[in-house]
Amino acid sequence: MSMQTILARAGSGIALALAFAASAPALAAVEEVTYLLPAPPNTLAFAPWMIAQQKGYYAAEGLKVSFVAARGGVDVAKQIGSGNALIGGAIGDTPIIVRANGVPVKAIAVLGAGSLTMVGVHKDGGIKSLGDLKGKTVTVMSYTDTTYYALLGNLKTIGMGKSDAEIQAAGPSGVWQVFAAGKSQAMAAVPDWIVSATGAGAKVDIIETDGFKSMAQAILASDETIRTRPELLKRLVRATLRGMDDIMKDPKAATTAYVAAVPSYKGKEAAVEETLNMYRKYVYANQKPLGQIDPARMESVQKFYVGEGIVSRASAVSDLYTNQFIGTGGK
Repeated sequence: MSMQTILARAGSGIALALAFAASAPALAAVEEVTYLLPAPPNTLAFAPWMIAQQKGYYAAEGLKVSFVAARGGVDVAKQIGSGNALIGGAIGDTPIIVRANGVPVKAIAVLGAGSLTMVGVHKDGGIKSLGDLKGKTVTVMSYTDTTYYALLGNLKTIGMGKSDAEIQAAGPSGVWQVFAAGKSQAMAAVPDWIVSATGAGAKVDIIETDGFKSMAQAILASDETIRTRPELLKRLVRATLRGMDDIMKDPKAATTAYVAAVPSYKGKEAAVEETLNMYRKYVYANQKPLGQIDPARMESVQKFYVGEGIVSRASAVSDLYTNQFIGTGGK
C-alpha cells in the first residue's frame, strides 16, 4: 500500500472522527438548571419533583436539576421575575399576587385539577359543612399564606367572613399540632398536615369545599424565559408531570421511589403512601391533559383576591398563565 493511500485513508478516518466529535456534544450535552421550590425539597408536597429526579426523568430530557429552597412562593416568583432563576414552584394563585406588583411571571403548568388546600375537622366533632365553622377555632399556617386565602374564599361562598370563625395563625407545624391536641376544631391544611395530625392521634374528616377553586401547585417561569427558552421549559414541565403521573398510577411504587430519593422518610413508608394517596384523590385527580391551567378558574380566583384587597388590581388573565408547554396548543 502506497504512502499516499495510507495518508488518504488516515485523512478519511480523521475527518470521520472529527465529524463524530463535532456531533457528540449535541448528543451528550447536559444542561444544568436550578429549580427554586417554596420550601425545603424534602417536603412531601414536592414528591412529583423528587420522583422525577430519582427515576431519571430530568436526565432523560438532558437536564441536571438542582433544587433550592426559597422563602415561600412569592419569593420564588420574585427571584424568577428578576432573572435570578429560570424556573420554580408555587401555588397556582401566586402569579395573581405578584403580577399586580409588576413581577413578570406566569404559571406554565399546574399539578392537578383540585385545590392544595382542604379543611380538616375532627370526626364526631359535629362539623359537617363550612357553615358549622361559625364560632369555631380554625388554625392556619399564617395570615399571608395561600391556604388562609383559600379558607377565606370558601367561607365567602356561603356568606361568611373571617370574623365568623376564630382563625388562628399557628405556623407550618402548629397548624396541625394545635388541631391534633384538640385545641382547634378545624384546620386549613395541605394533605401533609392531615396525615401528620392523623399520625399524632387525631381522627380527621375532610369537609366539602367546592365553592372556591383555589389552585394546586404550579410551575412558574418569567415572560422572558417563556419567550427565549421555550424548549427548555417544555422539557422541565414534561419531566415533572411524569413524576406526578407515577403517583396517580401507582402510589405504592411512587412511595418506594420517593423514599429512595429522600432517605429521611425510610421507615415512614405508610405515612408517605397515605399522603401520596391524598394528593392523588384530592389534588391531582380529574385533570386532562396533565398540567392544564383553566383560565376561567384563574379569573375567578383573581376576582376574589382583588375583591378582598389581597391584591391591588387585576391583571389580564392571559398574563397569568400559559398552556403552551403541555401540548394544548397555546393559551
